Amino acid sequence: MTDRRSFLKTAAAASAAAAATPLLGSCQTGKDKYGIGLDKSLQSKLIVEPGNAVPITGTFLDEISTDIPHQNWGEAEWDRDFQYMKKFGIDTVIIIRCGLRKWMTYPSPYLLKKGYYYPSVDLVDMFCRLAEKYGMSLYIGLYDSDEYWYTGVYNNEIEINRFIIDELWERYGHYKSFKGWYLSYEISRRSKGAIEGYQKLGQQCKELSKSKEYPNGYPTFISPIIEGIKGVSAQSAQLRRADRPDIMEHMRDWDEIFEGIHEFVDACAFQDGYNDYDEIEDYISVNKMLADKWGIHSWTNCESFDRDMPIKFLPIKFDKLRMKLEAAKRCGVEKAITFEFSHFISPQSAYLQAGHLYDRYLEYFGKKI
Repeated sequence: MTDRRSFLKTAAAASAAAAATPLLGSCQTGKDKYGIGLDKSLQSKLIVEPGNAVPITGTFLDEISTDIPHQNWGEAEWDRDFQYMKKFGIDTVIIIRCGLRKWMTYPSPYLLKKGYYYPSVDLVDMFCRLAEKYGMSLYIGLYDSDEYWYTGVYNNEIEINRFIIDELWERYGHYKSFKGWYLSYEISRRSKGAIEGYQKLGQQCKELSKSKEYPNGYPTFISPIIEGIKGVSAQSAQLRRADRPDIMEHMRDWDEIFEGIHEFVDACAFQDGYNDYDEIEDYISVNKMLADKWGIHSWTNCESFDRDMPIKFLPIKFDKLRMKLEAAKRCGVEKAITFEFSHFISPQSAYLQAGHLYDRYLEYFGKKI
């Protein structure tokens, strides 16, 4: 007969063994509970030229999200994710926004006076420290009230962010990892009213962060929307729109927008998920031409989630990601960032497919899985 002490020892040993048994997935070895393991010596037999694309070297950090679930990571999980990013080739991380509606990534004295919610962790501080630890550059995004999406009025954004920019610089300007600003508003061709906002906020960011190393201030960048065939609301069941502007309208409007903001915006990374795959290169080419004309660095925001699925949003199919990055290389794009590594590419994402996308990407670029 098994006594209580023996039973507890046996149960504890069984629990430890179960915890030590890895699941099938990226960057793991051993066998699952069915005795089946991954043979890491096997590689996909690619029939395309490997690595013939712009690599992804930057990612947004979307910890205050509008339409994807929170993963509820603590610092240990974020530290591990930064290690995955480092292996992937990420050298730049961007806090997509420091606040959204009443939610904050850090305890902003200005927003707390307005009755906004107190955060449990200072995420901006944590991301600054992790970026410093892993040798990455950090861009900090501004506050987003979410109002301009519906009203088209940017006055409130400008007024609030006058205080937020000062707070961010005072609290985090000493970090060596803090290297730039992200002007968070994802405008489209219809958002010409945002030009003044970009001018005022971009100028303030730059003036505040001037130094011997950065005589013009820290760089600023934006990641706008292309009003393509997939330019539909995330809350809608619709996947495509019947009407959309043609590429010439896109070019005329963005020529005007760039003319107004080029002194205050250093780089532009258009979101590449709004067009069909056979027209992406045309749009990237136009975007690159306009950026060159106005002296703006041409980046691309290679979305790593799929806009073609009825479920919004899931990790993208690898070939879709590859085709977009290959098109960016043919157009001479300087840098590719993504929205967003931690949810849609990371091996520890809540989505199992994300870790497989991580592996396929490393395989394509000839990196060891």
